[in-house]
Amino acid sequence: MAATNDRTVTVFGGTGFLGRHIVRHLRNHGFFVRAASRHPDGGYRLFGFDDPQLQSVQADIQDERSVVDALAGAYGVVNAVSLYVERGQQTFHSIHVESAQRVAAQARRAGVERFVHVSGIGADAASPSLYVRKRGEGELAVRAAFHDALLVRPAVMFGPDDAFLNTILKLLRQLPIYPMFGRGLTRLQPVYVDDVAEAAAQLIRRPETPSTIFEFGGPCVYSYQELLRAVGHHAGAAPLFIPIPFSVWHALAWFSELLPQPALTRNQVELMQIDTVTSPGMPGFAELGITPQSVEALLQTLLPTSG
Repeated sequence: MAATNDRTVTVFGGTGFLGRHIVRHLRNHGFFVRAASRHPDGGYRLFGFDDPQLQSVQADIQDERSVVDALAGAYGVVNAVSLYVERGQQTFHSIHVESAQRVAAQARRAGVERFVHVSGIGADAASPSLYVRKRGEGELAVRAAFHDALLVRPAVMFGPDDAFLNTILKLLRQLPIYPMFGRGLTRLQPVYVDDVAEAAAQLIRRPETPSTIFEFGGPCVYSYQELLRAVGHHAGAAPLFIPIPFSVWHALAWFSELLPQPALTRNQVELMQIDTVTSPGMPGFAELGITPQSVEALLQTLLPTSG
């Protein structure tokens, strides 16, 4: 383990979609960053730069010993580990509740001063959705173990390397008929992954931030169909949108989950039945001085010749 100081931050899930961006933003703010994940994947090669202030380490949040090792000497911790498909010992409860509690408890024991836990908009321990319920239970477990933890709830995130916007773009370009989730009325507030990453970095670097919950959504709220049409417009695609009942999607997802790499999960279908928009009055980007970027702004980067 490399020498550490009060500028060291451990990011669990540091090689994931959000975690990679959080690592970069923390480095931009001068922190020594320890990117902890089950599959470090070469560390510097993954992040695309050779930085002596960046350390990539193997850590499994289901294993207490590796959690303790990854926390050694850390001033701050970000838990950005998430799970979307249950596999064997990796369940929503084991990752989002038990492991989140383990990381928070060990962080408190290690003397960590700043703890940021990434959850999601709509997290609710009383939800009928297993995924959403475990996210909510995880928040409660984290706050019980590390009472002044900061909880971050992003809306659905997009970015150049995401699995959300890029999938929509690919399908809109390929399909003359686009099957929609339900009637396309679910409300979404997509948020740029770099904005969420900068917010997490700001929460680590601002010791005066009170213990609270932050919700991060983009500048625009869309219905699902409105989002599809906006993305299609920028991509120069105009397929016919066909509503497909959620019962059909659930059946398709059940079969998909039998595959080694499911293209669709029941959890994803459940989430598409729930509005994921920020709650009025909840702290968010404004409190951190961040102006969130829109889906259209990113599309202009991804599709500079579209319009």
